[in-house]
Amino acid sequence: MTNNFDAIVIGSGISGGWAAKECCDHGLKTLVLERGRNIEHIKDYPTATLDPWQFPHRGENTQEILKANPVISKCYAFTEDTRHFFVKDAEHPYQQEKPFDWIRGYQVGGKSIMWGRACQRWSDFEFSSPLRFGYAIDWPIRYKDIAPWYGHVERFAGICGSQDGLEAMPDGDYLPPFEMSCVELEIQKKIKENYKDRFMVHSRWAHLTKPNPIHLEQGRGQCQARDLCTRGCPFGGYFSSVSSTLPWAKKTGNLTVRPFSVVHSIIYDEKKGKAVGVRVIDTNTKQSTDYFARVIFLNAACLNSNLILLNSTSSRFPNGLGNDSGILGKYMAFHNYRASAAGEFPGFEDRYTYGRNPTNPIIANYRNLHQKDTDYLGGFLTFVWSRRSAQAFGEGEAGIGSSYKENLTEPGPWFTGMYMQGETIPRQSNHVRLSQDLKDPWGIPQLVTSIDYDDNAEKMVVDFMNQSSEMLEKAGCKHVRAHDTKQAPGLDIHEMGGCRMGKDPKNSMLNEWNQLHHCKNVYVTDGACMTSTGNQSPSILYMAFAARAANHAVEEMKKGNL
Repeated sequence: MTNNFDAIVIGSGISGGWAAKECCDHGLKTLVLERGRNIEHIKDYPTATLDPWQFPHRGENTQEILKANPVISKCYAFTEDTRHFFVKDAEHPYQQEKPFDWIRGYQVGGKSIMWGRACQRWSDFEFSSPLRFGYAIDWPIRYKDIAPWYGHVERFAGICGSQDGLEAMPDGDYLPPFEMSCVELEIQKKIKENYKDRFMVHSRWAHLTKPNPIHLEQGRGQCQARDLCTRGCPFGGYFSSVSSTLPWAKKTGNLTVRPFSVVHSIIYDEKKGKAVGVRVIDTNTKQSTDYFARVIFLNAACLNSNLILLNSTSSRFPNGLGNDSGILGKYMAFHNYRASAAGEFPGFEDRYTYGRNPTNPIIANYRNLHQKDTDYLGGFLTFVWSRRSAQAFGEGEAGIGSSYKENLTEPGPWFTGMYMQGETIPRQSNHVRLSQDLKDPWGIPQLVTSIDYDDNAEKMVVDFMNQSSEMLEKAGCKHVRAHDTKQAPGLDIHEMGGCRMGKDPKNSMLNEWNQLHHCKNVYVTDGACMTSTGNQSPSILYMAFAARAANHAVEEMKKGNL
């Protein structure tokens, strides 16, 4: 394999897959570097069609597994049927200066195989909020700049949802939504009756409810509503890099994927004044190899992208590539998932649902939109769920055998609840940095995480629990209980920042096109680029950023600027 390419993409997950697809579509010979093993769609989903009784522990982790993986085992998706897609704690060490649960999946496709799949668009409220309320820094773009690219990725990836006309959650180019359950429809009705500023709508999720020709051309099929998504979907019913963008890029003949490639650093040529390549350590042999390209896309996932830039030092950039401002690794933030409320919903005991809906309805953010109306900054998204089984509520009698199974099919009570996805405020003290003395198995300095909550986050948690409990009670829910998990940051798996976008190179790392201010042929379009977290799910924004950046790079290369 030649070591020279037009473009190098570091990371094969949600954003890296999109950078690769766009580059390949435009004829660029593109190398994708992935530190984990290769994964092929369908072939490498070993548990996708297994029944519960086919697992030795019925899907549960053993005490031995839990003891050996105290961090990764906290993830909701880390179970007996999915754990082969996650790292083992001991093999990928890092230093927690403050408690931080770093959830990682190293393979071709990254965490796009196990992601939650929620895909709401940001609104101008999110992009303008830091400027309007005086936190973080102003975003260098607004909704109108990214809106066409949202549409671009929505049409290709396949997002289901409804057209709701909400100012706080713009409509997209959607496939038909999954239907709400009878209980969810009742909650929606009651919220509309009791609140003028709160809107519960269908989920906006990356599922093919009714595939279009472009999806069939990718070799994907309709979502079967199995709700076994984190095992990998053999139908291609939800979007992932391995079922969509990477196979599409491969068909162009322009894609090379190199798994088992731990990126050590980006190589900067001081005479040329630009990055010229990437240094790779082979995951298995530990041998070092350099690869070269005209343009580099950094999509290793937020914390690893920060690590790579911090480790990319030279005489020109002694503190990390592009880090003249000194803010690389700082102003880290994440989403706050700590709060929930739930209870029993009487009155629908004779009703049931068809299939296993893999999505959740959403209540759009209603806090601090046009003006600050709380004693904290930012807002939150509310996800709503409903279940027939008491087991989903942590209750129910134990049982075994045919009589137990027959009882489960009988009519009975519904349980419902809400959980939060709250914005957190980027702070300089929340940061990551390289260890001065500890290295990982590939000789690269370990990452030190120093990230925690603040008083603003604590106030939001209390408000969410109060407001959600009130909404559930007004909807008819009984025995409502609110809960704060007190979980450490990181378990949200939405870490953001460290290499933020901005207008001024003095207080930001990237410009409006996601280029490093001081090294224009390096683009960063994963969570590291985020200036603030907003309250919407960020993955589809990363996809839109990646597609937009790749197309910008192609145009700049045509002009001779890169």
